[in-house]
Amino acid sequence: MTQNTPLAELSAAGVSIWLDDLSRERIVSGGLQQLIDEKNVVGVTTNPTIFATALATGNAYDEHLAELAAAGSSVHDAVFDITTHDVATASDIFRPVYDRTGGTDGRVSIEVEPGLAHDAAGTIEQAKELWTKVNRPNAMIKIPATVEGLTAITATIAEGISVNVTLIFSLERHRQVINAYLAGLEKAKAAGHDLSTIHSVASFFVSRVDTEIDKRLVAIGTDEALALKSKAGIANAQLAYQVYEQAFATERAQGLIAAGANKQRPLWASTGVKDPSLPDTLYVTNLVAPEVVNTMPEKTMLATFDHGVITGDTVTGSYEAANAVLDAIAAQGISYDEVTQLLEQEGVSKFVVSWGELLDTVAQTLETAGAKAQAR
Repeated sequence: MTQNTPLAELSAAGVSIWLDDLSRERIVSGGLQQLIDEKNVVGVTTNPTIFATALATGNAYDEHLAELAAAGSSVHDAVFDITTHDVATASDIFRPVYDRTGGTDGRVSIEVEPGLAHDAAGTIEQAKELWTKVNRPNAMIKIPATVEGLTAITATIAEGISVNVTLIFSLERHRQVINAYLAGLEKAKAAGHDLSTIHSVASFFVSRVDTEIDKRLVAIGTDEALALKSKAGIANAQLAYQVYEQAFATERAQGLIAAGANKQRPLWASTGVKDPSLPDTLYVTNLVAPEVVNTMPEKTMLATFDHGVITGDTVTGSYEAANAVLDAIAAQGISYDEVTQLLEQEGVSKFVVSWGELLDTVAQTLETAGAKAQAR
């Protein structure tokens, strides 16, 4: 791993750098291995939007899709086969990182179908299917933090499956996610699972909070309101870290840790800036703390590598100021609960749309491949 770069400094400060992207092209070209070697990348996250983009560009999937078309695969089966293949292959590339870090990093996440976000039983079933199909100890199954998802998180952890909980926006939902994880560990322990093999991250979204709250602050338009722009996302995430510290200091959590369990690390998601007027490393340099993950789009990662200024821990000790920011925003008449609930709903909806695009792309490609095969 490259030393003496901002990304190396970030790693040294306790932040695990995961790439928020994956494609067959990135795998076969050696680009993924290069990021491990040169950019301190120690994990990968995927989602329906990432796979939809990967399938819609280039021709890296043509041969695989032709094989699936010849075999008469359905669209859903083809998507399942393609995505799990990429995650399994990427997991093999990251296996040395997984071994070196004792399972903490070297992780590759794959998400259950977003249409199952409010179907606990369906989520649990597909989580098991994905885990079995990928068949790599360093995979993680992504489950959205909906109310129904909480039940699925507990049941999936109870099976000994590592989980990346996604689409967390509020502090209260973060507490519920940690509780679901601890409940799963308790069931896993009762079932005789080795708790040390079960890992989890809680993906707390950052920039989307600013996007929604800033829109409301601009609509208010006063100097006082505008002075609060682009402060909510970081303050919210800083307080999420406080939730993490408090939750894993409890007697309940410490008892599980003594039995071999791992903490559920906070993961900063949505860390690419949406507002071009903001510093492009804003959600990296302001969210440095021990035992966290920052999953970055490649653009944000390269910006941090190029000119990020890492000044050590910028989270612990920030809680009073962070609370003051959220209180000031509430004083403007902006409802935190309303914003975070809306963002959860929009997050699920956006992934459902991307999943539909992914299915459409694969359906068209299968049809084209099938027609070519018949013409031969």
